[in-house]
Amino acid sequence: MRGACAVLLALAAAALASTDSETHRPRHDSNLEIYKRLFETKRKDQLNALKNLVELNDINQQYKIIDIMLKGLFKVLEDSRAILVAANMQPDDPFPMDDKIKEAYSHVVENTAFFGDVALRFPRIVHHYYDRNADWGGLLRWGLRFCNLTGVFTGGAHQHVLTLMSQELGITEKSPDFTNPYRTERDDVLHTAEAFQKILREEEKRRRKEEKRKEIRKGPRISRSRTEL
Repeated sequence: MRGACAVLLALAAAALASTDSETHRPRHDSNLEIYKRLFETKRKDQLNALKNLVELNDINQQYKIIDIMLKGLFKVLEDSRAILVAANMQPDDPFPMDDKIKEAYSHVVENTAFFGDVALRFPRIVHHYYDRNADWGGLLRWGLRFCNLTGVFTGGAHQHVLTLMSQELGITEKSPDFTNPYRTERDDVLHTAEAFQKILREEEKRRRKEEKRKEIRKGPRISRSRTEL
């Protein structure tokens, strides 16, 4: 259990933290190039955190961790989109200098890329959540469009991640030679295996129980009377 918690904390930090960037730069193009170098470092941290989740080798724990992680990731993506839209920030605009806009920009770019990593390495689990959540679908499509126009991904290996993720999730049509390089025979077996279906049922029961407990906590409480000596 401690190992799972450590993995979750590392993934949360990898997914939600923004990349720091310098505040005094002579030209906007230079700012973007500096950010791209910082983005490379960020991506290494994300992949290292994800490696710990892969090596956990416990489908039940992986399911729970990914559940929590994706909810947080899409909440950050939603909030960041709102900030960028309010500021009328276009993805092909010069790299932003305002701290709030810069942080939102970074969150969109980094979380969209990280979601691609997770979707490719855990396709069955991600499909289970993503395919039934229209709001997430709309957010991800917006995030992909934004990322593809920033210039951050142009000509790099990270562009390939976005392309593969789009095809894996059915956002774009699969090319004739499409393969998910991270999909294993275990992924295909899990999709129909009774063990995986059992995990899904148990997780749904756990979630319903948790929701009931929250409702009970919100209910009226009997106040303790005071007695005077």
